[in-house]
Amino acid sequence: MLNTDSALLLRLEDLQAPIATELKAFERYFREAMRTPVRLLDLILQYVLRQKGKRIRPMLVFLSAKACGRITESTYHAAALIELLHTATLIHDDVVDASDLRRGWFSVRALWKSKVAVLVGDFLLARGLLLAVENGQFRLLEIVSDAVRRMSEGELLQLERSRGLDIDEATYYRIIADKTGSLIAASMASGAASATDDAELVGRFQRAGELVGMAFQIRDDLLDLQGQGGKPQGNDLRDHKLTLPFIYALRQASSEERRAVLGLLRRGRLGPRELERLIRFAHEHGGIAYAEERMRFFADQAVQLLLEALPLDPTREALLGLIRFMVERDR
Repeated sequence: MLNTDSALLLRLEDLQAPIATELKAFERYFREAMRTPVRLLDLILQYVLRQKGKRIRPMLVFLSAKACGRITESTYHAAALIELLHTATLIHDDVVDASDLRRGWFSVRALWKSKVAVLVGDFLLARGLLLAVENGQFRLLEIVSDAVRRMSEGELLQLERSRGLDIDEATYYRIIADKTGSLIAASMASGAASATDDAELVGRFQRAGELVGMAFQIRDDLLDLQGQGGKPQGNDLRDHKLTLPFIYALRQASSEERRAVLGLLRRGRLGPRELERLIRFAHEHGGIAYAEERMRFFADQAVQLLLEALPLDPTREALLGLIRFMVERDR
């Protein structure tokens, strides 16, 4: 169902067309939400704002709202809260992963050290939650707070299982549903909830968002093996994170091959030669192809949920196009 012909992929600018005016207004709203009188914090936040990402999650909020009705003031609150939370998690992730780069820029951790980075992330999370409280958006607060809980649980489960290199496929899906799918689900659910009181429709958008998030994370894991995810190639392997290509490949391998690969991973430092061997192992045992198939399976399920609920119009097409963009992106 999901069109995977890269020649047909839309530009992000094209997908923004139905909500272009709202996205421009959102940028002003978001900058205002990040204002602070503390000079050091303001300096760091201005630096973070210059690293403007694709704004995929606010796009999901606005497109979901418009697909379900009309964009309201609540939609702007939802988009700002989601992006504040997303930015906080990126800053915290760089501390956990000891990453020096983010989107080609030095990370906050690299420039101001871990203690400051953690506090900046905490500020952004608190600012977003207060934004919802100040505007009486308690349903939004419920949706996003649940996502924060799930993201934390997913990250901790991954850390726990990574130490023993014992993540099976079911556990992997649970991890990516929690740590990535929950925020995409919150983006689409909060957008829908800002435009409609139809609980079934909001729930459908939430379920679709989780599936999109799972497909998105599998794509991220595949990009990591290609060195195209914004970090050095094989970063997950260096951190002992077993992703779907390796989980599947290990299941297909002989016991002797499995012991050799796990032994290599447990040794610690992985050089270019070891990484090449591991990536070749994933290819030769069908791990890459299997991960791509599952990625498209989850994306197709999400698309089906939306097709059954939405009329054919430019907003629906842009939302489906954004899902395709997220799954087929090359960085």
